[in-house]
Amino acid sequence: MSIYLALDAATAQASVALGRPGGAPVERVLGGETRHHAAHLLPALRELFTEAGVTPLDLAGVVVGDGPGSFTGLRVAGALAKGLLHGSPSPLFVVPSLYGCGWRIARAEGTGPVAALYDALRGEVFVSVWPPGEISPEPRALAATELERLGPVIVAGGDGALAHPEPVRRWTGRSPIGPPVGRASAAALLELVWSDPNRFIVPDTARWEPNYGRPAEAQVRWEAHHGRPLPDTRRSPG
Repeated sequence: MSIYLALDAATAQASVALGRPGGAPVERVLGGETRHHAAHLLPALRELFTEAGVTPLDLAGVVVGDGPGSFTGLRVAGALAKGLLHGSPSPLFVVPSLYGCGWRIARAEGTGPVAALYDALRGEVFVSVWPPGEISPEPRALAATELERLGPVIVAGGDGALAHPEPVRRWTGRSPIGPPVGRASAAALLELVWSDPNRFIVPDTARWEPNYGRPAEAQVRWEAHHGRPLPDTRRSPG
């Protein structure tokens, strides 16, 4: 049966997972800081491959968390996913990392809209609201003090919720949910892809770039100094 790999490095708590459709994915969670993901992701993958008795050539597809989130983490995971698929006919799937977190929270709560939040710094969060039985809308950046504009939700989780507990309590009436449920999850990304693969498949792996949510700090400073957009600026700042 086909085996799939997923990578999520949008937050400080990265994860990797291997699994087959219909089965329970095996996941490794990596703590630490995003700048260390380059050193930790590959050893974790090697462990998973060894334990499963497979090689990258056996992969039927690779799933990667498509941000928004850490510029460094997303670059590392995206480059690793592309490298694993180089010369392979297997597809790349990309899923907003917040979907994995929201998927886990929704399954744990199961009674109403929930929210997944990642810390976007500068007093902002990346947020996605997960209605029951639906795929969440695209994530957006929002000031943590403006969460109530999104309408009522029963609970919120993720590192952005933990970073702004008071606005989250005003919005939901509950304390934010942290790990293990309220975190990014490569295993959850696999399950989302298996539920609707055509929604998340990438038509051109070589040209795909992660969704960083907003420009990198270096780009912001360059544009502020020069008073114009960085040449050839695209959706990603890479």
